[in-house]
Amino acid sequence: MTEKQALVLVPGLSCDRHVWQAQTNGLSDIADISIGDTLKDDSIALMASRVLEAAPERFAIAGFSMGGYVAMEIWRRAPERVTRLALVDTNARADTEEQAALRRAAIATARSRGFEYVLRGSLRQLVAPGCPEALFEEVVQMALRLGFGTYMDQQAAIMDRADSLETLRTVTVPAMVMVGEADALTPPRLAEEMVQALPGAAYEVIADAGHMAPMEQPEAVNAAFRRWLGA
Repeated sequence: MTEKQALVLVPGLSCDRHVWQAQTNGLSDIADISIGDTLKDDSIALMASRVLEAAPERFAIAGFSMGGYVAMEIWRRAPERVTRLALVDTNARADTEEQAALRRAAIATARSRGFEYVLRGSLRQLVAPGCPEALFEEVVQMALRLGFGTYMDQQAAIMDRADSLETLRTVTVPAMVMVGEADALTPPRLAEEMVQALPGAAYEVIADAGHMAPMEQPEAVNAAFRRWLGA
């Protein structure tokens, strides 16, 4: 029997382990899975330090959205510990000033009109048009559970993140870039840019999925993970 691989899954903005639930359940036969803690810090660097401290000595890592920024920072800091790298619905570039301004505006609106108001408006853009209402509600409730304080801290971390495109050119382990076909937040063109920077990376486009691909199309995402873990 093949020994299970250590796999660290890192959640995105306003996400906890629930975003990876289908992967935790569906890949348990081939991977020893842990979830990176991104809920206590307000910088990508501090999140990376916390994940590294808790991680096994050597591990595969997959980062979703903000978790991708953490995974790229971990590669920068400790490449000798990383056996595989997967970047899921994320982006290697730093925020533009326009993007940072939109984040600050969302925080201001949440203060004035309520966090849930902002979530229901913004999260609708994160799922494919045909997303079932129950799944959308799962995404909303996850964010509400984590609260406005976590949202603000994580947005501050995202706005201050490093540009990682050149970092990707140094990756020497099996890599995968995954994106939902209908991802409006980090669209396929940004995924393709990462693929071009990553030596020999696999590229997985998930049909009928937006930004929340791990929750929207878990079977297709898990199949892609199996290919990557077996590469």
